[in-house]
Amino acid sequence: MITGRHCPWGLIDLRAPTAVPSLERMAAKTSRKPKTSASVPAYTVPGMTTEQGGRVAAALQQRLNALNDLALTLKHVHWNVVGPHFIAVHTMLDPQVEAVRGFADEVAERIATLGVAPVGTPGALVAQRTWDDYAVGRAGAIEHLGALDVVYQGVIAEHRQVAEEVEEADPVTNDLLITHLGQLELFHWFVRAHLENSGGELATQGARTETDAASRATRGRRRSA
Repeated sequence: MITGRHCPWGLIDLRAPTAVPSLERMAAKTSRKPKTSASVPAYTVPGMTTEQGGRVAAALQQRLNALNDLALTLKHVHWNVVGPHFIAVHTMLDPQVEAVRGFADEVAERIATLGVAPVGTPGALVAQRTWDDYAVGRAGAIEHLGALDVVYQGVIAEHRQVAEEVEEADPVTNDLLITHLGQLELFHWFVRAHLENSGGELATQGARTETDAASRATRGRRRSA
């Protein structure tokens, strides 16, 4: 039986003001499993203190974890989507996978530039993440797209939070994350376009877990059929 999950850091309700956690809180926040903690590197980029470099790197490590997880999740969907819309979704996802892998590489290199060793091993990702594995296995295209809507919401919201927090201390990292956001939001639109009706309403509106979103997307398709 498939179980649901919440997105990393929880979903943000964009209809209401959201308190953005400080960089220190984002680097030290704990959940069911330990997250990364800020360490002070021996050196960092000119114009930043080593303490600032360590805190930014710790926040970026979680972005690296999220991007690596997203790339694997997109590939999982690419392999497990079935049904009439198989080829459309199957071929749509590979360019997203390649782009997200590139984002992860850029984040890892920025962490190294800040004087901290980036960690990209599977064991570290599982130990540090605050979310569960993607909840949907072999399933129809609309189910997977509904679940991916929730996945992208979480990744994008967190990228925005970190981009805002590092803007003053590290505008280079801010610019890097903003560049990623443009592509991530475009990919999210590609997903959502399949879930939107002619009135501009999303079938997944209000869903907080992947399985809930998958179910809502399926019900919405049946109603429109």
